[in-house]
Amino acid sequence: MNNFEFFNPVKVVFGAGERHRLAGEMAKNYKKVGLVSYKELGFLSPLLSEVETQLEKEGIEVVKYFGIEENPEIKSILEAVNLFQDHQVEAVLAVGGGSVMDAAKAIAAGYYYEGNLWNMVYSRHDNVNAVPPEKALPIVTLPTLPATGSEMNQCAVVSNKDLKEKSYIWSTVLYPTVSFLDPELTVTLPAYQTACAAADTISHVLEIYVNGEEDSDLQHYFQEGVMKTVIDNIKVCLAEPSNISSRSHLMWAATCAINGFASPGDAWTPIHQVGHVLTSLFGVAHGASLSMLMPAWMKFMSAKRPAVYKRFAINVMSVDAIGKVEETIIKEGIEKFEQFLIEIGVPVKVSAANISETDFDAIVEGVRKVSFNNEDVLACNPNVTADDIKEILKLAL
Repeated sequence: MNNFEFFNPVKVVFGAGERHRLAGEMAKNYKKVGLVSYKELGFLSPLLSEVETQLEKEGIEVVKYFGIEENPEIKSILEAVNLFQDHQVEAVLAVGGGSVMDAAKAIAAGYYYEGNLWNMVYSRHDNVNAVPPEKALPIVTLPTLPATGSEMNQCAVVSNKDLKEKSYIWSTVLYPTVSFLDPELTVTLPAYQTACAAADTISHVLEIYVNGEEDSDLQHYFQEGVMKTVIDNIKVCLAEPSNISSRSHLMWAATCAINGFASPGDAWTPIHQVGHVLTSLFGVAHGASLSMLMPAWMKFMSAKRPAVYKRFAINVMSVDAIGKVEETIIKEGIEKFEQFLIEIGVPVKVSAANISETDFDAIVEGVRKVSFNNEDVLACNPNVTADDIKEILKLAL
């Protein structure tokens, strides 16, 4: 087991209806708040109106920036920073999914940041020149999608369309001060978004589970628990969208998948690095980019680490191992997982996004540019080469 330091200062207020406490809690500390959400609000419009009304009733001045797109753009972040600086807001409140929360974090840090905001981003893993932020406005989140876990971690993922890149900002100043996790806010999510969110949650722990350290007993059991929780509850949510119990389980699983509990000393997420390129080059939704890659990744990598894939088959996918050889158990586990993804309605092939073999070189180059290290590999256990990624993409066609 690796040495590690663990730190997570986020206060979580969890449960159905807890969103109603948000305005009162914020009024204890802030008089002027920057409210961040999507450019296209859609079904979130009533919630945003409710939040704004409650804040104003508590005497809080609200400065709105509703300009965030999926995979938040650094230009939008800069626009919000300028607005909030002009109005001298005291905190940033994010209402929405992962893109909004990540953008709000970048905005809060950008408020004090000197120079080009893209300099905050670790956009070259092999030659890290990023200058992470050292100060940020207080951040409060009200997540409406259980997926990214941004409500309880120190990471923000942002995009740069000009560079066709998507990568991370890492800093302890990005931890939210408090996050209000109200599963009632997820019952109106479209089925596809709910399913993509489930795939994202699973990927956050699956990637560490199959690509990380072997000597991590508690982490492995925790990762299995997160995956089984999602598998057990996602179909209930899709069949009964208003089932608060299952919605609650999915929301807490998403948070715990990537708040550090599942990965002390071990945090490889190589599938995400490829998925980010599918998003930046082809506009694939984040959760869908992962569901497209996971089965193919597992089929290719399972021969390199058979023990962990056998464990996954038995402990997560409940494969009956009696009388079966290891290879059969592994194959059944991956097939059951792929069938699960199909059943919840997410894509399992890159061809679903009109990606063909002629695109593979560009995808690999995108991964290499952002995520390969000095040894020209994607670091995990075992390392992944450019040729490996091409073979995985072939399996995902």
